[in-house]
Amino acid sequence: MFSWLSGPEARGKDSVVFNTVSEGLRSLYNKRLLPLEDYYQFHHFHSPALEQADFENKPMVLLIGQYSTGKTTFIRYLLEQDFPGMRIGPEPTTDSFIAVMHGQEEGIIPGNALVVDPKKPFRKLNSFGNAFLNRFMCAQLPNQVLESITIIDTPGILSGEKQRMSRGYDFSEVLRWFAERVDRIILLFDAHKLDISDEFSEAIKALKGQDDKIRVVLNKADQVDTQQLMRVYGALMWSLGKVIDTPEVVRVYIGSFWSKPLQITENRKLFELETEDLFRDIKSLPRNAALRKLNDLIKRARLAKVHAYIISYLKKEMPAVFGKELKKKEMISRLQEIYFTLQQEHNISAGDFPNVKKMQEMLLSCDFSKFHTLKPKMLESVDEMLANHIAELMNLIRQEEASKPAQAVTGGAFDGNVNGPFNEGYGEGAGAGIDESEWIVAREKSKYDEIFYMLSPINGKISGNNAKKEMVKSKLPNTVLGKIWKLADYDRDGMLDDEEFALACHLINIKLEGYDLPGELPGHLIPPSQRKN
Repeated sequence: MFSWLSGPEARGKDSVVFNTVSEGLRSLYNKRLLPLEDYYQFHHFHSPALEQADFENKPMVLLIGQYSTGKTTFIRYLLEQDFPGMRIGPEPTTDSFIAVMHGQEEGIIPGNALVVDPKKPFRKLNSFGNAFLNRFMCAQLPNQVLESITIIDTPGILSGEKQRMSRGYDFSEVLRWFAERVDRIILLFDAHKLDISDEFSEAIKALKGQDDKIRVVLNKADQVDTQQLMRVYGALMWSLGKVIDTPEVVRVYIGSFWSKPLQITENRKLFELETEDLFRDIKSLPRNAALRKLNDLIKRARLAKVHAYIISYLKKEMPAVFGKELKKKEMISRLQEIYFTLQQEHNISAGDFPNVKKMQEMLLSCDFSKFHTLKPKMLESVDEMLANHIAELMNLIRQEEASKPAQAVTGGAFDGNVNGPFNEGYGEGAGAGIDESEWIVAREKSKYDEIFYMLSPINGKISGNNAKKEMVKSKLPNTVLGKIWKLADYDRDGMLDDEEFALACHLINIKLEGYDLPGELPGHLIPPSQRKN
């Protein structure tokens, strides 16, 4: 049990105690933010109200891409298991949104049944109608990966106006709904199909405001050689720069994410490193889930405040009796100017305002006379939440993390290289020679001995000053050389014998080859004469 009210505030009122961070988030939302959203019709304009399942659900990963980029195969690769409803092929196969979730038995739950289940975070998708719900399902199966995360597979995106119109529901709006609630968004690209269609461009633009969640995977990269891969990567970054409107460069992971042999193996090492980076990112999602929900609640609160200012301004400017319709059209047409006025009056960042064009379209069908004027107490309640209670919840998150074992995604492909010779970096850099009976440094020791005896050893050892003269020839920074010295001077006498000097040279070569130095000297690198039998 944790208390997220402490100090002077706790003394001024009864301390509120919660079992979990999600319980604290839900309480804050229901008591502080939801009344503001209801009063100013926030749910009609922006996002449906949050429910209990939104605060308690597992981290979700949303996969988006054009057809045949390997979205479903990517899920199969992570799970190392087929899932109900899975179809894979070069043609557009996945025509539905599929929530791949953990369950005791394999099975499919259709969309209409899924949106009435209070334990699942999909109830508000009901507003997209039967056309969408007939293309939405949940695939449940017992799988260790799914005990930690839920994966959302999406229909492959085609190009052309006809495809966009034939869906029967607003594809971009559905993606926006999911993007607001998921923990990670992965955009998949095929190394042979880098064009971004009109619908894919609209889909990416629907993710605006969730840029911190986006990662890009350049899949099937084993089908091109190194020179082609460089060109493909450059072309992909250029294409993304046109649709993802942020100054930061989006993270792109390059690889071939399926279990079949690589077609071109010259970039195998690169693919392995990129896969490890991507897996590390996905593995961290359960550990960061509470922080992500807290961050999303803050973003929602800021938007709700801005929305309240907009609606109350429109209400205030409306005439009491005559000319209401004319005034409504006039204010909608100059909504951008109203944004600027509110920005100056309330000191609001321009980035906190909703899209002007979309807001104008929504306002056209609204009755401004039903809007409410500004209620300062409601805004003060939200401000107090942002200023005080959010910080308290941050402390609760740290308490919860400290009290629980480290959470990470396990099972499936995530366990494929945890232990053994296929672990990341196994047998490379400082790990080279770990399985060998011979001291690996001995292979080059005769060469190192020649240098050692040229440095005028006394009683079989060279001073730190003489060792420094040789070590600085590597041109490594003093901070790195200092660490190498500490690792090589195993007996801590401030001097190096021939084995310790050879070890120092070996560690220098490891660093020059681009590998990291170990924090402590591994057992297989300890000089033989100083090992304890």
